[in-house]
Amino acid sequence: MAVSPPRPKSFAMTALRAFEAAARLGGFSAAATELGVTPGAISAQIKSLEAELGAPLFQRTAKGVVLTPLGAQSLPAFGQAFDQLGEAVQRMRDAAAPRVVHIATLPAIAQFWLSPRLPRLRAEMPGTEISITALEQPPNLKRTSYDLCLFFSDTDGTVLAEDVIFPVCAPALAERLESPLDLLTVPCLYDTSWEEDWEHWLSQAALPHHIAPRGPVYSLYALAVEEALNGAGVLIGHETLLAPYLARGQLVAPFGQKATLARALRLWSMPGRSAGSASHQVFRWLTQAGKALPHPA
Repeated sequence: MAVSPPRPKSFAMTALRAFEAAARLGGFSAAATELGVTPGAISAQIKSLEAELGAPLFQRTAKGVVLTPLGAQSLPAFGQAFDQLGEAVQRMRDAAAPRVVHIATLPAIAQFWLSPRLPRLRAEMPGTEISITALEQPPNLKRTSYDLCLFFSDTDGTVLAEDVIFPVCAPALAERLESPLDLLTVPCLYDTSWEEDWEHWLSQAALPHHIAPRGPVYSLYALAVEEALNGAGVLIGHETLLAPYLARGQLVAPFGQKATLARALRLWSMPGRSAGSASHQVFRWLTQAGKALPHPA
């Protein structure tokens, strides 16, 4: 009579992935953001894994979580394993849909920098399908389905343009501004993603800190730009994003002082993509022809 003993139960992949992400990123909230779930779900998965192991992987404290010696010992191997899994998935996607390229980028970059270049990219790379997802933070390309990241960063990828900032406004409003001190008399628009822009500009322009501009706050840079175009106030403009508006005279720079930030517009991809892949070709196009500003309408 054949004997069929029960097989040892394997750990759930979702639990292992939750552990690796939380251990690598240093917390349940950061892991939840990367994996697209709630911190409670991450906590539940890790508790389940710890229960099956019969040993803790994290020490819970009032300030967060800290890896136990077992967790710290296990992290490198799991990190390497999930990196290899991510690379295998990318190779599978390349083979299944070789002409599809998924780009993750900041909403403002998608609207003001990438979108104007897409018609020429499609014309020069017929048959290539470009998919764009707007995100507030760069994803981990080894753990997601994106091929390229396009963000302002001070570390990753290839520099496409420096991030030069300075006040901009509608021409009619600019006529009322003779010096930066006049900013005290007009609304100064803010974008929550770049709320420190005014401080950076004032500091690099060596202007008195008591100017301290104040004004309406917007959750999207596009809304702030639209209000600047409507004459609602002065906005810190990112030259690489607003160059077409400046070239057409829809927005003007009332002052001469500019500031260059440490971060730059950078493009990067996961290492190891083949030179013939569509993602590599789009990467090369954006770093070369893509640097040129679109012709003003």
